[in-house]
Amino acid sequence: MSDDTSTTTSTSTATAATTMKAIRQDTLGGPEVLQEVEVARPKPGIGQIVVAVHAAGLNPTDYKHRAFGLFLGRPPFVLGWDVSGVVEAVGLGVSLFEPGDEVFGMLPYPHGAGSHAEYVAGPARAFVPRPEGLGHVEAGALPLVGLTAWQALIDTARLEPGQRVLVQAAAGGVGHVAVQIAKARGAYVIGTASAAKHEFVRGLGADEVVDYRAVDVAAEVRDVDVVLDTLGGQERLRSLEVLKPGGVLVSLLPVEFDEVTARARELGVQAVAMLVEHDQAGMRAVADLVRSGKLAVHVSGTYPLAEAAKAHAEGDTGRVTGKLVLTVRP
Repeated sequence: MSDDTSTTTSTSTATAATTMKAIRQDTLGGPEVLQEVEVARPKPGIGQIVVAVHAAGLNPTDYKHRAFGLFLGRPPFVLGWDVSGVVEAVGLGVSLFEPGDEVFGMLPYPHGAGSHAEYVAGPARAFVPRPEGLGHVEAGALPLVGLTAWQALIDTARLEPGQRVLVQAAAGGVGHVAVQIAKARGAYVIGTASAAKHEFVRGLGADEVVDYRAVDVAAEVRDVDVVLDTLGGQERLRSLEVLKPGGVLVSLLPVEFDEVTARARELGVQAVAMLVEHDQAGMRAVADLVRSGKLAVHVSGTYPLAEAAKAHAEGDTGRVTGKLVLTVRP
């Protein structure tokens, strides 16, 4: 009897050590397609680390991939690019981290998805140390939006002090971080937001806030050096008109872009489309802004991993201020 019990316990322990909970979908669709399942726990490959996930942010790209597949194609897959957690294991050749280190970062976009789980493997250089004083929830919310805003404004638009910047959807995930990064750079920042969110956007440091529901932004705003487009569609075309000659629009929606580039040439401005990339230098810059008190991420709601479908349903409304986060560990 004792031998049987010993065998059962041993098997149970071994199973617990090799599997984990993850939020997987086997078909495309609404939030209801997301299911908590047991899957194999990842092992670190060459140049990789395995992170025990404490928190993982949600982004609009998660909702779009869930519904339409986008760059990932057909399921099954586990979504999630934002990660904050503790290094569990390191792979061959990793010299930057060791087990026990607290890190945060963004998995390679788009094909590195998988952070909506208890453990995730990713390139060591996708991560940086978590700043002291930045909790896992906030750290889990920041990487994708932080890198997107940094790469758009600093790397792509080469924003300079004193320039005028228009940030579309300034209360959203990327938008509210972009406002702060632009202000830290010394720019004059104009944000668009509904009237109910104006106080929030001003609190981020915006110099002006425009109610896109009440006025025509393209008629209201002029002589802008940089536009950060998070909307696409006709709003993107209209936003070109607010730029001064030589100005640049950076769009985060690199689809149906030929008409935009053609119109930009007519107006004597630039239009660039970009997708975020994992980038350790960018993550270090974002972390430095956090340490200096110039950047804070706003988390409007948290959900336990098992309630990922509820989080997606809230995200689908398109009315989230800042970020939503899945909490995986206390």
